[in-house]
Amino acid sequence: MPRRKDIWRCGILARPLEHVLATGAMDGPVTWLAEEPSFQFLADPFGLRDEEGRLHLFVEQYDYRSRHGTIERLLFDEHMQLVDRNPCLSEPWHLSYPQVFAADGAVWMLPEAHRSGALTLYRDHGGLLDWRPECRIELDCVPVDATILRRDGRWYLFYSPATTRTTKLAHLHVAWADRLCGPWIPHPANPVRIDLRSSRPGGTAVTLGDRIMLPVQDCAATYGGAIRPLWINRLDERQFEAEAGDALIPPADVGDYSQGMHSLTACGDITLFDVKRIDASLQGLALDVQRQLGRFRSGSRRP
Repeated sequence: MPRRKDIWRCGILARPLEHVLATGAMDGPVTWLAEEPSFQFLADPFGLRDEEGRLHLFVEQYDYRSRHGTIERLLFDEHMQLVDRNPCLSEPWHLSYPQVFAADGAVWMLPEAHRSGALTLYRDHGGLLDWRPECRIELDCVPVDATILRRDGRWYLFYSPATTRTTKLAHLHVAWADRLCGPWIPHPANPVRIDLRSSRPGGTAVTLGDRIMLPVQDCAATYGGAIRPLWINRLDERQFEAEAGDALIPPADVGDYSQGMHSLTACGDITLFDVKRIDASLQGLALDVQRQLGRFRSGSRRP
């Protein structure tokens, strides 16, 4: 059987996150990012608006030929027309989930990078294109999709441990700190949640009323099969209580990309998301065979 490959596509919904949560559906006009070349994709969209109303959209760019992700910045004008696209962060290890936020007089990025064995906070040094490491965030494990939230004068991180496939998909941890670079204190009840349907973070955590809403991935049938809102009713230094809502309904015009959704991020009056199709073609299998042959030949030439 051909090896299955998730191919993601990003969308910009002309509705705020609060509307999505109230209706349970992505029911509004969508600006779709163009599809990438064969066996490449853009995923994990996060955004910032500038003073001119332009959208700076940060995404993972992934190519199955190299199996290596980098971060790109796509610039949209006030009419949602793409006017610029540039690589903005690359490392020797895979990068994804480019969470961007403003705080303490600067703009920060906290990307997923568990293959580096660490979680690194980056700071923008000019034009949202010059990102440099600021500090390493030390937690109780190497995290996956660490999602940050500022609440009541304290920073919180929600994340899944990269320890095993099961913990990546089904365990949720929490930590907090007074400053971005820590020290970070893990919750004594970690993992605070174990559920394949509603534990791995998948987007912007927000405070709505007296509750926290964390988008989480439903990985019961497939990785990133759907996004559910996880409503956190209690979070303190000893306890954690939460309940998951229903899976969100994707836009009606997803077409072939109806087999999953694994990010939901807030950006003012718009909501960013991605959806997927699964490729199980012979071309994908051939790509894997060629890659393995290349590895073998490279290894055979070593002294």
